[in-house]
Amino acid sequence: MDGNGRWAEARGLPRALGHREGVQALKRTIQAAPALGITCLTVFGFSTENWQRPADEVSDLMGLVRTYVGSDLKRLEREGVRLRILGRRQGLPADIAEIVDRAEATTAHNTKFTLQVAFNYGGRADIVDAAQRYLDRVRAGEAVEPLDEAALGAGLSTAGGPPVDVIVRTSGEYRLSNFLLWEAAYAELIYQDILWPDYGEAALADVVAQFRSRDRRFGGRPAARVAG
Repeated sequence: MDGNGRWAEARGLPRALGHREGVQALKRTIQAAPALGITCLTVFGFSTENWQRPADEVSDLMGLVRTYVGSDLKRLEREGVRLRILGRRQGLPADIAEIVDRAEATTAHNTKFTLQVAFNYGGRADIVDAAQRYLDRVRAGEAVEPLDEAALGAGLSTAGGPPVDVIVRTSGEYRLSNFLLWEAAYAELIYQDILWPDYGEAALADVVAQFRSRDRRFGGRPAARVAG
């Protein structure tokens, strides 16, 4: 969800207002997703590197988490949305960690739609954490399976979720920025020159149209065409 700060600066507004408009864009996008055939949406809310931002901006982002969960958790539960938080819990402010745990527990029974929020998340850090979890099991004397892709993948934040079909980068940037690096192996990549606060149904529908036009081979060869 990139471009909040630039959106605000282009309008002569504080960056904090851009982040707040970004929350509204997230709400629009979540509401539009099911009708477009999307059952799981993963958004990058706060990275392990974002702690390097100015303290007032970090504080405002944390405040948005408090506000969003406080105002929308009951609605998400009522509408069948399951909320999962990807990323490290250690290092989060105590009240944010409590909010995260409560949001997951409250919506754990929902199956209509899954919203995964990568928060205090980094793709490299998640792979390292998965490897550490496997090593911890070995050191504890557990009878572990051989370390292969499945075993390592089971320790990732996204374990238990569906494969990632498409990754969208907004704001005209052309990089993954440490997002879902393991899961991106065969995901379709789509870049949109749209600042996140302007995002919504039309932009998401364009993603779905582009995705459906792609020929996904997963390393194989195209299916043979039979002349008729």
